[in-house]
Amino acid sequence: MNRPSMVMGRRALLVGGVAVVAGGTGAAWLGVRGMGSMDDYDATVAQMRSVLSAQPELAELVRYATLAPNGHNTQPWRFRPGNGRIDILPDFSRRTPVVDPDDHHLFVSLGGTAENLALAGAARGRPGEIAFDPSGPGGLIFSHDEGPAFGSVLFDAIPVRQSTRADYDGRPVSPADLSSLAAAAQMPGVDVILITDRPQIGRLRDLVIQGNTAQLADAAFVRELRSWIRFNPRQALDTGDGLFSVASGNPPLPTWLGSAIFDATFKPKPENDKYAGQLDTSAGVAVFVGEREDKDHWTRVGRSSQRFALQATALGLKCAYINQPVEVAALRPELASMVGVAGRRPDLVMRFGYGPTLPYSARRPARLVAA
Repeated sequence: MNRPSMVMGRRALLVGGVAVVAGGTGAAWLGVRGMGSMDDYDATVAQMRSVLSAQPELAELVRYATLAPNGHNTQPWRFRPGNGRIDILPDFSRRTPVVDPDDHHLFVSLGGTAENLALAGAARGRPGEIAFDPSGPGGLIFSHDEGPAFGSVLFDAIPVRQSTRADYDGRPVSPADLSSLAAAAQMPGVDVILITDRPQIGRLRDLVIQGNTAQLADAAFVRELRSWIRFNPRQALDTGDGLFSVASGNPPLPTWLGSAIFDATFKPKPENDKYAGQLDTSAGVAVFVGEREDKDHWTRVGRSSQRFALQATALGLKCAYINQPVEVAALRPELASMVGVAGRRPDLVMRFGYGPTLPYSARRPARLVAA
């Protein structure tokens, strides 16, 4: 029996009414046949994440830059090469106004992709500096020149870093590795607070659950999230963006059936139980806080958090964002007090620990992100 048939059987046990309709129509079978294969998906994504060549063109540097994390995998960036510089601009057509109404996550994403670009440039003989450009909507400038190549473990980790949304194994991280994580994340204008105390992680877990409950009660939030979910390999590769449901441990499904199952099963209790389990099995949590609440510092937070994630990857750790306590504004003051930065806005929350490697997310090609 092929993989789609087995998936339908499993889901029939969970949502029998939906699955019975699926099994009774020729159109549904065509939908299953049109999902694409995970083998093709994995091969295509592996090419997207292939190691950077020794003398890359600018487009290939941009490819590496796009491997940075970003909210809902919307990839809200544009790259404009110039004479000795690459401008990194926001793409507001790919914003998520419900979960990110002030474009905070969007500018954090720009910081992460700029950090990838700088690491890749340094490793391939184009070292440079990143600067925030406050003109217009705001953006970043990577100014580069010819110079000696300077690789790093952070650069090596770029193609294999992923946001791993799964249970980890609960093992603690050594003090030496915690120090390495903190050192890698150092960035002017950003504070990073590491939490490994179990009662403190429990308090944070409670905030995540409160935030998740509030978000799932918002129909607009749920609609926006669903619009960015890709339920099967073909859909994920056709769009090159979005949250690939298989990367969160779900089976591939025809898009129409995945949407129906999402509506039937995406409820607060199972989602809260999932987040509770993920935090309970994490070794620790990192909270990133900019000194000021502006676009410049949001991009700095993005750079700091990406360096943290890359160092974690180099150490054999996995990471995943759990941003409900910063996305739900009413919870930010409690989180800020808990981590010792009362009166400031926490920007990101990231759990880390030892866990599995899941399918990687897709990216759009460099030609589609050119400004």
